Amino acid sequence: MGLPLDVDAPVTAEVFTLVRDGARILLTGPCGADSWLIETDRSAHPLDVVRRIVTDVLGAPVLVHSTSWRFERQSVYLTFVVVVATTGTMDFVQVERVELARSAATAAPSVVAGGQVLEHGIRHLAWLALEDAVVRDTLDAGWHAILNVYVPEPFRQLE
Repeated sequence: MGLPLDVDAPVTAEVFTLVRDGARILLTGPCGADSWLIETDRSAHPLDVVRRIVTDVLGAPVLVHSTSWRFERQSVYLTFVVVVATTGTMDFVQVERVELARSAATAAPSVVAGGQVLEHGIRHLAWLALEDAVVRDTLDAGWHAILNVYVPEPFRQLE
């Protein structure tokens, strides 16, 4: 079996760890209100690295899914949304809605903020909760209720 990734740039796993608190989504982890940035090496699959590190810090995740990628700071960033059952002893913040970063039809956005990446990731998760049987069956009714307000907007930039 070949290497999981074959890119010349470093690969950084950007991890948004989410927990449901009633009708709120909380962002948690060792970086509090920011994503975790984990540089991976070419010998391990980034998803396996993310799952292992989240398990070591917060316990076994409920769901791990890659939602996007981008090239930034001379690295390929693979974004992961990870659903966990608890914040443990980690700081957390309530997730707030933000406008998505918008690209041109053939070019990436010039600036992408962390909140925009997270918004995209949650919208992606909302889409999966409707379209993917594994995600639909893994998330509980509380998650489904929250995700109902996150409506994907495919191809909006082309309107």
